Amino acid sequence: MYRDVTFASKITIARICLVPVYVVLAFCYGFTVKNGAPVESLRWWALGVFVFAASTDGVDGWVARKFNQCSAFGAYIDPIADKALLLTGVITLSLIDWGAPGWRLPLWFAAIVILRDCIILGGIKILYCHHRQVKIVPHWTGKICTITQMFALGWVMLRFTKISPVYPCSVAGIFTVWSSIAYIQQGRRILKG
Repeated sequence: MYRDVTFASKITIARICLVPVYVVLAFCYGFTVKNGAPVESLRWWALGVFVFAASTDGVDGWVARKFNQCSAFGAYIDPIADKALLLTGVITLSLIDWGAPGWRLPLWFAAIVILRDCIILGGIKILYCHHRQVKIVPHWTGKICTITQMFALGWVMLRFTKISPVYPCSVAGIFTVWSSIAYIQQGRRILKG
């Protein structure tokens, strides 16, 4: 096991460790917003930690490929780190106001994102229970789903426009539902054998 913890895997572990740092900074900022005296440095620190953590996703993969550090542990922990960061961002930004009252991700959006991941995990469990070999093949809708979800997160965190976060969340929500359907269909095909 310890041989599997390569430098690339350590980068992934660092991403997981940055998740609670982001949450603390984001909630501290949210409390200052709620009290009517936003401390903008907290917002920028939270944003910086989130962006840095998100950027390590590409870095760990590059290091693993470039320096022949691909490992079973890395392949297992990387998607967990990705989901931890994305889900934490979505949940956090749906619970706190970000710079202005009401400037947050809608709760329905967080519910859709969480439901999609529960459906995927439940589907994997069902396939394992039926002794099916589960090789998760990313679907193009899943990739667009992740991009649009990250865009919605950025929309809220950056606040570069007064246009409501409901609009980017609606687009991301459509791709989230679409990718859920695609993965359900993929799982059904695997079950049928």
